[in-house]
Amino acid sequence: MSEVVTGEAVVVEVRIAQLSSRALAFLIDWTVQWAAIITAFVLITQVSLVTDTSLATSLLILFIVLVTVGYPVAFETISRGRSLGKLALGLRVVSDDGGPERFRQALFRGLAGFLEFWTFSGAPALITSLVNQRGKRLGDLFAGTIVIGERTPRQAPPPEMPPPLASWAATLELSGLSDDLANTARQYLSRWHQLSPGMREEMGLRVAGQVSAQVAPPPPPGVPPYAYLAAVLAERRRREEIRLARARSATASYGPQAYGVQGHGVQGHGVQGHGVQGHGVQGHGVQSPAYHAPPAPPREPEPPRGEAPPTSGGFVPPI
Repeated sequence: MSEVVTGEAVVVEVRIAQLSSRALAFLIDWTVQWAAIITAFVLITQVSLVTDTSLATSLLILFIVLVTVGYPVAFETISRGRSLGKLALGLRVVSDDGGPERFRQALFRGLAGFLEFWTFSGAPALITSLVNQRGKRLGDLFAGTIVIGERTPRQAPPPEMPPPLASWAATLELSGLSDDLANTARQYLSRWHQLSPGMREEMGLRVAGQVSAQVAPPPPPGVPPYAYLAAVLAERRRREEIRLARARSATASYGPQAYGVQGHGVQGHGVQGHGVQGHGVQGHGVQSPAYHAPPAPPREPEPPRGEAPPTSGGFVPPI
């Protein structure tokens, strides 16, 4: 993973393509290019039997240039940074700021690639990619681009709550559990089946001990580390889902439609208190149909002066 700073000064993490996947993608593109060159050579050789030899040679040179330089430039410009090989391997060329590759950058990469791969057999590209920490070849350095991998590895499903520990997990205090320790426990659970029994027990006790130091109350007696960590993470995820659901519902409740806001027309609430009725504000003469103020309740007849309405508790307020 590598950090990319966008034009809006936002730091985004991207997955830099590995050298092996880039080499395999180039091998696919190289095979397609050579197939096109051989096909063109056969056709132009047949045409040279009835035309001028110099014309056939010029056509062959022109076609070789179009294949070696025009093929990557055209594909990466049209598909926003993906040739056939990169498309098959899930790779993409992007700018250093994370934006899509532009035609100028694709042209620089294509011209530099002709020298790197077709003139010097890929030696400059290999050396530069090994030295550069982002795996850039000369074409990437000239064009200001990087090659990233779009296919992220499949993540293991989240751990499920062990039914016997559900009631205990509902009483957990999880505010002290850090994100780093939770990720460590999640990685242990995802690799649990791949570990040997001894390593599985040793790592489980160590991670469970660190988690129990930040989580209360302690687990019931006899609970194995795997079940304890699964219960903690499942309860943590359940509470996070509840919090997000409440946040979404609150956002929907306080949205523009909830208050009857439509364009510039806002109809205010008529507030009736102490005999004072609020004013409904209408913007530009447009009323919103989303909200209708309820009708005011019928006013009770006022008592004659000198008397006050008795309260339910028998207390008569002073006049």
